[in-house]
Amino acid sequence: MRITIDTDICIGAGQCALTAPGVFTQDDDGFSALLPGREDGAGDPLVREAARACPVQAITVTDD
Repeated sequence: MRITIDTDICIGAGQCALTAPGVFTQDDDGFSALLPGREDGAGDPLVREAARACPVQAITVTDD
C-alpha cells in the first residue's frame, strides 16, 4: 500500500489525523502529513477510512 497526500488541495481539515492518528499528522501549518516511516500505512486498518473522510479527497491510497 502507498499513501500520497496532494498538498495542493489539502485544506487542513484534519479528518485523516483524527481517523488514523498512527499514520497521519498535521504539519506546523496545519496541513496533513504522513508520520515518518508510515508511507505504506504500517498495516493500519483505518487508512482507507481516513482517505474517505478527507473532505477534498486529497489522500490517495494505492495497492502495490
